[in-house]
Amino acid sequence: MTLRIVFMGTPHFAVPTLTRLHTEGHEIAAVYAQPPRPAGRRGLQLVPAPVAVEAERLGLEVRTPVSLKGEAEREAFRAIGADVAVVVAYGLLLPQAVLDAPRFGALNGHGSLLPRWRGAAPIQRAIEAGDPVTGLMVMGMEAGLDTGPVALTHEETIGPRDTAGDLSARLSAACAGLMAEAMRRLEDGTLDFETQSSIAARTGRETLYAAKIDKREAEIDWRRPADAIARRVNAFSPAPGAWTLLRGERLKLLRAEAVEGAGEPGAALDDALLVAAGDGRAVRLLEVQRAGAKAAPAGEMLRGAPVPAGTRLGL
Repeated sequence: MTLRIVFMGTPHFAVPTLTRLHTEGHEIAAVYAQPPRPAGRRGLQLVPAPVAVEAERLGLEVRTPVSLKGEAEREAFRAIGADVAVVVAYGLLLPQAVLDAPRFGALNGHGSLLPRWRGAAPIQRAIEAGDPVTGLMVMGMEAGLDTGPVALTHEETIGPRDTAGDLSARLSAACAGLMAEAMRRLEDGTLDFETQSSIAARTGRETLYAAKIDKREAEIDWRRPADAIARRVNAFSPAPGAWTLLRGERLKLLRAEAVEGAGEPGAALDDALLVAAGDGRAVRLLEVQRAGAKAAPAGEMLRGAPVPAGTRLGL
């Protein structure tokens, strides 16, 4: 049999899962996404969410409520008569009445190895913290923040140069496959769950919260250790993008690695964007973006705007 699904997601991360469930023949009764947002330099154009664009391409009904807290929206959701709600990076709070409406409740694709990194930015915070591995979990949703029991897990190694964009792409693909498997097991009654407390006891994982990234975190302090700087650059790429000042202008830093090299923090140690950090090591900037320009490998930028050794960044 096929399942009658309500899909709830907003960004590109969620699109492969929607496409996969539709391809597998499930009935997608409705797709919920956040409302169109202002875009462009002046913010004059309203742009629909990537999930909404894909749903319309597939010929599916799209709903974009600002909130699900009102009784009218809750009743409209209940009236769908879904077997299950599939939630992937939707971004809106789901009241208990919404979670309880589908016959099998709601399943969420969450980008961490729970209970580590509950919250809004699990992929970014895992990179920033230097975790060697993260993953994607299909979990049953509860009223608490990412506290529900876990059904399926995919683990993913974090490489030293991986950005949040790289890792998101891999976990997005993993989510599609894992959620499709969850639907198959839900259909035949073999989808089993393990509590997060049991997972923590078995694995030793501590509960950490992945706070939403504040743009004020994005300015690089070259007095910090090289590893911490490189991880923050990679964690905040592509958005919001870590940055530093170069000759009084913002330079967005999109990929970096910590290497050997000592000097005054913030000083360029060679002509190829090797920058001294605060712990006697250095950060090699691998991908950057000048104001008004496209992101580019550091070498490409340097051909048009050299940064000789001795140049001070952060000033």
